[in-house]
Amino acid sequence: MSTFVGFGFGAIQGGLFLAEAFSSQSFSRLVVSEIDAELVNHVRRSGGTYFSNIAGSTRLRNIQVEGIEIYNPLVAEDREQLIDAIAEAQELCTALPSFKLYDVGEEASVAKLISEGLRRKIDSSKLPSCVIYAAENDSRAASRLQDACSSYLPDFQENRFVFSETVIAKMCSVVTDHERIQAEGLRPIVDGLNRAFLVEEFNQILIEEKVPNDFQRGFTQFVTKSELDPFAITKFLGHNAIHALLGYLAKEEGIDFMHDAGKRSDLMDWARNAFLKEAGIGLCNQYASVDDPLFTELGFQEHVDDALTRMVNPFLRDPVDRVTRDPVRKIGWDDRLLGSMRLACKAGVEPFLLAKGAAIALRYACEENKWDSPEAGLEQVWKEVQCEDKNELQKLIITNF
Repeated sequence: MSTFVGFGFGAIQGGLFLAEAFSSQSFSRLVVSEIDAELVNHVRRSGGTYFSNIAGSTRLRNIQVEGIEIYNPLVAEDREQLIDAIAEAQELCTALPSFKLYDVGEEASVAKLISEGLRRKIDSSKLPSCVIYAAENDSRAASRLQDACSSYLPDFQENRFVFSETVIAKMCSVVTDHERIQAEGLRPIVDGLNRAFLVEEFNQILIEEKVPNDFQRGFTQFVTKSELDPFAITKFLGHNAIHALLGYLAKEEGIDFMHDAGKRSDLMDWARNAFLKEAGIGLCNQYASVDDPLFTELGFQEHVDDALTRMVNPFLRDPVDRVTRDPVRKIGWDDRLLGSMRLACKAGVEPFLLAKGAAIALRYACEENKWDSPEAGLEQVWKEVQCEDKNELQKLIITNF
């Protein structure tokens, strides 16, 4: 039996990693680091038991996770407990709002905290090697985390510590609206706390195959890949891009929840065609040499049908405003919509369906930032971009504006 340590007690950690670690029965200790003092106190008062709501295809259910040790790294005594746990852990996972929070602040730095635990492993061969999963929504999250930790560990030992990328196409959220929690019958994380984890049942999580020497993985339910990058990019420029596209199409129609968009055959047809005939062609062309069924015509079609069904799961009650927030970021040159459009162009396909979503996002971005025109808006968003494709894609988006 081994120890698992998580960093950040949000929906991915609580609704996925800790929940899966608990159900696997592979771990004798489940430890989580969290700087929200209110959340820490509530979980402690519950005796380390919490609940997560699971949105299946036909019903909503909740699960109970027990035996969690939760510590606040900003409290000196708790921090020491966390360092001890990291030192004895075989598997760890960061699940923060952004990779940008890896090394922020002296005491709040997750990279520094992890490094202090890894230092003890370096100093004692009796302590186990470990895998550290990075579950932030970024295809380079693990390498970014490793770089941040390496700055504190000049004698970093790759044969004992592996930082693993993940691909988590699992939709989840923390619901904080009391009326919504009541109306949907959601079980709060702990009694007396006005927050609830809501995650979909989908559990096909991809992780990197590589492990340290003499290591046995406790998370046996996850799918390993020798090369994860094609799948991470496919999730971002496929699933995420089309989810945003469908969200913007729904917002344009005054639809409040994604499952209501699922009732509109015209919107779903638009999204499906964009997924198959634009994003899909671009991705399958880009990764034609990857030996995996996903990048075949039939395999990608099955992937599209499954993803679209999940996007409009009525038990998730996913707000359109959540899906479409931060439109400036979503039309960034390297973000989901433009990234998917660029791959389609590379494959010889004009992405006019995706351009519709980008145009709607641009309109909301212009309203939020009071930009005078769509041209001025794109000039602001893409001001660092210098390439030949820029003008053609700008024309395509503004045509749909």
